[in-house]
Amino acid sequence: MGYDASTLPDVSGLTVGIIGGTGDQGRGLAYRLARAGQPVRIGSRDGTRAAAAAKEIAALPGVAAGAISGDGNDEVAGGSDLVIIAVPWDGHEATVTALRDPLAGKIVVDCVNPLGFDKQGPYPLPVAQGSAAQQAAALLPDSRVCAAFNHLSAPLLADPKIERIDLDVLICAEDREAAAVVAALAARIPDMRGIYAGRLRNAHQIEAFTANLIAINRRYKAHSGVRVTDL
Repeated sequence: MGYDASTLPDVSGLTVGIIGGTGDQGRGLAYRLARAGQPVRIGSRDGTRAAAAAKEIAALPGVAAGAISGDGNDEVAGGSDLVIIAVPWDGHEATVTALRDPLAGKIVVDCVNPLGFDKQGPYPLPVAQGSAAQQAAALLPDSRVCAAFNHLSAPLLADPKIERIDLDVLICAEDREAAAVVAALAARIPDMRGIYAGRLRNAHQIEAFTANLIAINRRYKAHSGVRVTDL
């Protein structure tokens, strides 16, 4: 059976919260989803900073009035239907732990990559639980944790001149229904697909592979991504 977007659930009415929405990856995702018509809330430890970032994104081409707002992390986590974690790795554990209660019962999408950087370039860091997504799952036992959006180029997402993004989002999850919701969210972005890529234990491979993509993009001055063939 090939990829069939018509089988995906309708997610157009879901409010998507992005914790770490003032960072490069979070801002890029917020812009791309808001441009697709998704209600988006940006979260930050500093609610004023989040509101300012939301105002800047709202002024970009294609974003409808009222599509995006910003607030503190607690308010965004509690007031969103689905939440994306896009914080730096060194703040991942503390941020996720602090949001355990407002994230209970919700789909949580972790797109954090535990990477280090030295003179030789990017490289994956070891994680006791196996991956950032597995760490989130351990810290959020009452949430439906998925890994997705890890390997998307932040500059590509944030470039208003680019109308369509021709790549796939690899999704790892234990919960297939949650994975389908995330796939439907990815499909809201023109030409993007969400592809189920195995259980959460496979997330570490995708997180680590992002180091290879960063190295490719630096070497060739590109914004490369992933496209799965024969689907």
